[in-house]
Amino acid sequence: MYLVYEPEGSDEPQRWKYQPTKLMSAERERLEKLTGRDFSAFTQAVLAGNSLARRALLFIFLKRQHPATRFDDVDFAWDELRLELSRAELEQVREQAAETAPADQRAAVLAQLDKEIAEAYEDPEGKVLPPIAG
Repeated sequence: MYLVYEPEGSDEPQRWKYQPTKLMSAERERLEKLTGRDFSAFTQAVLAGNSLARRALLFIFLKRQHPATRFDDVDFAWDELRLELSRAELEQVREQAAETAPADQRAAVLAQLDKEIAEAYEDPEGKVLPPIAG
């Protein structure tokens, strides 16, 4: 999964691989402090679209590139930040949908997933990790 930041007027989006279990302990603790949630709840909030959780996550990734970045400096329009599944993750979703989607909707669901897979960012490692830290 990727956190994608595309501010208005930018030529290319910034993309960071979001693997909660790969964040450093200091980063996890900072996220907990900023959001007032334990890390497991934070990861669920990111997926649920919680604005504060996503802002805090963007802050962590921006701070890696620009150490002087302050949390108060991070502000974005809602449509400038999104989560994207990697190609490998979408392929996994497709496999599950092929087995579980209602028969009358299966063809449409799989066609949509095939389109998204074709357009998805290629994950160089191809390894799928859970988006929630347990």
